Amino acid sequence: MRDVYIVECVRTPLGKGKDDGILRHVLPVQLLGTSLSEVAKRAKLDAKFIEDVVCGCVSPINQQGGNIGRLALLQAGFPVSVPGVQINRMCGSGQQAVHFVAQAIASGDIDIGIGCGVEMMSVVKMGSDTGSLLFRKEFLDNFPYKLIHQGASAEKIAVKYDVSRKDCDDFAHNSHLKAGVARNLGFFDDQIVPIEAKQQDGTVITVTEDEGVRYPPNRPRGVVTAGNASQVEFLYSLSLFFKNERNKQCKEITSILGGEKKKITDGASAVLLASADAVKKHNLRVRARIISRVVVGSDPILMLDGVIPATKLAVEKAGLKLSDIDLFEINEAFATVPLAWQKTLNIPWEKVNVCGGACAHGHPLGATGIFFFYSFRFLSFLQLVEISPFLKFFLTTKKVLY
Repeated sequence: MRDVYIVECVRTPLGKGKDDGILRHVLPVQLLGTSLSEVAKRAKLDAKFIEDVVCGCVSPINQQGGNIGRLALLQAGFPVSVPGVQINRMCGSGQQAVHFVAQAIASGDIDIGIGCGVEMMSVVKMGSDTGSLLFRKEFLDNFPYKLIHQGASAEKIAVKYDVSRKDCDDFAHNSHLKAGVARNLGFFDDQIVPIEAKQQDGTVITVTEDEGVRYPPNRPRGVVTAGNASQVEFLYSLSLFFKNERNKQCKEITSILGGEKKKITDGASAVLLASADAVKKHNLRVRARIISRVVVGSDPILMLDGVIPATKLAVEKAGLKLSDIDLFEINEAFATVPLAWQKTLNIPWEKVNVCGGACAHGHPLGATGIFFFYSFRFLSFLQLVEISPFLKFFLTTKKVLY
């Protein structure tokens, strides 16, 4: 199998996935198209050499339908000879898109490809492609597992792994704090492509930062106000998110606050991958090499702790130990998930989600898996500003529904 290299990656700023979200009036195809054109531009690569584009999108319907992967590359101005496809592996769709491109390169089928993802959750609501199918009586009566909402699963994770409400409170706070510090240091400046976004009042603004981070970096902890409460107090005062909705599915409703789960979010992202031959031929800059890829199944009721065996297997296949990994990225769909993962694997917190995660930035379902690949940008950034010794390995892991 051939080596696969990460050459470049970009993402859009992330907007709240609500009717008043800052990206609400940008079409999904435009958001993804901007990411695609920018990733090729930054790699200094003529798009005619891109041999496939694989796009993760969890709700491929309405504005995200019609094979948005192909439509977006045409929107980006790529030649019509460049193919594109949309895939869905739920919240892991973006990361799976990268896997598929990496597999094609490793096998020799292609030399250059893009893995990308998009989700405009303000426009195409989560679950709009399935409706209530998965919770209908006629489906559940004949299905071997009694599926529940993932929020109820997150509560079950809290019970199984002994994760407390305070643990979740502190984790969510730290996610916002780390995101604010990283923004203040300028880490996100060169990974985000600015987006021109029309607003509800008809004005057009340039969006360059994530809308959901609660900690402006130029103010100390606890100073930013939300009504009469500080942002810290505001996070801690949010109501239990699934308290009323999910009591019938999980009696142990104890931990999930509105600030301790991922945000419904708009966003898009793209990663350009290449073989060693392509790197040499096109004089591409190599940022990282993919050395292990895994996918695992797990209990469809708990559904969220598959990240634990996936982490173990990925490290094992790479011929490494957990202690060899310098940085970890794990999705913060719910605070209980990374807390359970860390408690089980005993990963030092200073290595985990160093720039915050979905609790702060948000979780545009089909695109989030791509964001994890920005860890290599952080490795380079640390070396650039000379605040860390050389770091070599990073690992990303993503939970998937069911």
